[in-house]
Amino acid sequence: MANRLPILLLAVLLLSACSTDVEEYRGSTPAFQLESYFDGDLIAYGMVQDYSNKLTRRFCVEINGVWQREDGVLRGIIDEDFFFDDGEQSKRIWHLVRHTDDQGSHHYTGNAADVVGEASGRAEGSVFHWQYELLVPIKDDDGSVTEYQIKVDDWMYLMDERRLFNRSELIKFGLTVGQVTLFFEKREGVNSCAMAA
Repeated sequence: MANRLPILLLAVLLLSACSTDVEEYRGSTPAFQLESYFDGDLIAYGMVQDYSNKLTRRFCVEINGVWQREDGVLRGIIDEDFFFDDGEQSKRIWHLVRHTDDQGSHHYTGNAADVVGEASGRAEGSVFHWQYELLVPIKDDDGSVTEYQIKVDDWMYLMDERRLFNRSELIKFGLTVGQVTLFFEKREGVNSCAMAA
């Protein structure tokens, strides 16, 4: 283990050195606004990969977003229903707030039942960067379930007014332990996860 410690530390330093800042996407198009894209009904198709890039799960998400202004503050509720390929179903409801700084730039904060503390993020150009700590239940070999607190580094890339790609790194102790890839699109008619199954 002692011989592996310098290698792990080097990996952490390299990951930090290669990180991208959302400001690098300033001016890219189409312009992304969280409240515009996540408004109404959407559907997403996703997959989870472990630290070795092995595919571990597939899933579909039905999403509904509603935004309203209260006392001059724009607030949103994004309701997500997850349907996994092993039959598991779960729900996450985001409560979001848009903040505006003195220069007129927007950033967002949010929370959900399985999110530790507060999520935060902002958009530049066509890209949105969102970070939070998530409680992830994982089934142990003996069948019991343990919750792990995982940092999620979430990047969304708007393709056009209907389509969005999302890539998330799952991080524990500074190391990437998994990845989630999602493709979002605006729902049309009766498009649903039941049809995708």
